[in-house]
Amino acid sequence: MGSGHKADKTSLASSRTHSLSHQHHPSPPASKEVWKKGGRMFSILLAVHLALLACTLVSSGAFEKIAVHDYDVFFLLTVMMLIVIVWIIFYLVSTSRSPDAILCKDSHAGPVWLRGGLILFAIFSLVMDVFKIGYYSSFYSCLSAIKIIYPIVQAIFVIVQTYFLWISAKDCVHAHLNVTRCGLMLTLTTNLAVWMSAVTDESVHKAHSKLKKNVTEEIFKWLMKAGMRTGSTEECNCNSQICQIFKNGYFWLYPFNIEYSLFASAMVYVMWKNVGRFIDHHSHHIHRLKFRLFRRTFFVGIVLGLIILVSGLGVLIVYEVRVNSSHEASKKNEALTMYYIFNIVCLGLMSLVCIGGSVIYRFDKRDMDRHKNPTRTLDVALLMGAALGQYAISYYSIVAIVASTARDTISALNLTYALLMIAQHTFQNIFIIEGLHRQPPKEDHKRDLRQKDPYGLTFVNVNAVSLRVPDSGSTVTPSALPSVEAIHPSELVQSLAGPKKMNWRRKFLREISMFLLLSNIILWIMPAFGARPQFDNDKELNFYGDSMWPAIVDICLPFGIFYRMHAVASLLEVYIMS
Repeated sequence: MGSGHKADKTSLASSRTHSLSHQHHPSPPASKEVWKKGGRMFSILLAVHLALLACTLVSSGAFEKIAVHDYDVFFLLTVMMLIVIVWIIFYLVSTSRSPDAILCKDSHAGPVWLRGGLILFAIFSLVMDVFKIGYYSSFYSCLSAIKIIYPIVQAIFVIVQTYFLWISAKDCVHAHLNVTRCGLMLTLTTNLAVWMSAVTDESVHKAHSKLKKNVTEEIFKWLMKAGMRTGSTEECNCNSQICQIFKNGYFWLYPFNIEYSLFASAMVYVMWKNVGRFIDHHSHHIHRLKFRLFRRTFFVGIVLGLIILVSGLGVLIVYEVRVNSSHEASKKNEALTMYYIFNIVCLGLMSLVCIGGSVIYRFDKRDMDRHKNPTRTLDVALLMGAALGQYAISYYSIVAIVASTARDTISALNLTYALLMIAQHTFQNIFIIEGLHRQPPKEDHKRDLRQKDPYGLTFVNVNAVSLRVPDSGSTVTPSALPSVEAIHPSELVQSLAGPKKMNWRRKFLREISMFLLLSNIILWIMPAFGARPQFDNDKELNFYGDSMWPAIVDICLPFGIFYRMHAVASLLEVYIMS
């Protein structure tokens, strides 16, 4: 009688275990879409044509002799933003509320730190639009009305898009598939067009201020964007103090608007990839990780990172003051020497730390995450692609320094800086990509023991060799339970001691991630807000000429600046996953 009762309990536990496993892991339903690639291809073709049209107008506006005016570019961008606003309202009101429109959500898409960064850049973008409205309103009588309408529409576009991405970034849409794909691709193309316009305007402004002493007026006209054309500036002079404040203010806020457009483009692309996608619950695990900044850390990475950050801000201020306000060559060389020394020390430390982190990963026992993840795939592609901009500038600098006959301290520092920049980007990409592909650690090891023990035993006697069943006086060996994995005492001791052995690796990886995060912030701030030795150092300018070298820097440097900010977001994810 007792053995029969024991067998019934064992079979009941086994059946419950199997039923729970089937309940929590449903198979994904079959897709109703006939040709998924066809819908994607149509939306891609739409995006390509719009992107080429926007690129043609924006690039044509950078030339003085081409009859493309600034209001032509502003008109196109305004129309594109208005269409996107209408589609987002349609999505929020109709598509997302349709029956069975959102059957599942991608837990990896739109993490909270990425959405928080998007809101931060959106706030600064709104302030930039206010400054731009104030600047153009100062002499509205001699300007086209589209110049004032454009920043107003852009402000509305930023507000609507930020709200849309905050609440819908994780959606896997299954309604209005082709319309949703085209709408997302139109949103992506609009953000890239705004980014191209902002990069062109900001690069022209920086080149105008940095190259004023070195290039001729003809080169200036080649670089001038349509919004800064000579004819319009002669007719509409910004003479008042408030007008100068608005003008300088929105130029200083351009880096935030540039990063906002790129962050939004990345999030929209992930949404586009998730249209019509079913999440496989067998392989898609939701990890609820908590961001604990001041726990489980030695504070070494935070302290060193803050030292680098504060020192870099001091170097940036001194560099800007000495290079821009002083006409003496000696002070300019001192500023360049200080800038190169700081960056050499910072890049050298970051390279060593990245190598150390990669070595620690060799001892990490966590499994690699090989599941399909569009967000991680995009992160890796952006890291590798954006690094090409800084690679190009560094290799151009190396060729110019090695091929030139002059040998001085500035050239040696510049060569070291270029070599370390290549090394640091390479080692940091390896560290970040390896961290993104690691499984997050298990927060509670008692949960593993519960999964192995279907009877809910929380406290287990290590000295007990057999597993006892509640409400039964007889002893049952682990082999008698077909659905329960046998727990050996040595395995139990190893699982309980495991967190202590693994803890030092997690702490070191957190310190490395936080140090790299803060270091990348200052390396983003310095070139984004004016510290650009590529224009102040005459070696590359004299070697490549007044037209080729500024064009190389203007094309490649925005990618290098974006790389730093994207590395910050990726390192924050690596920190939380460690």
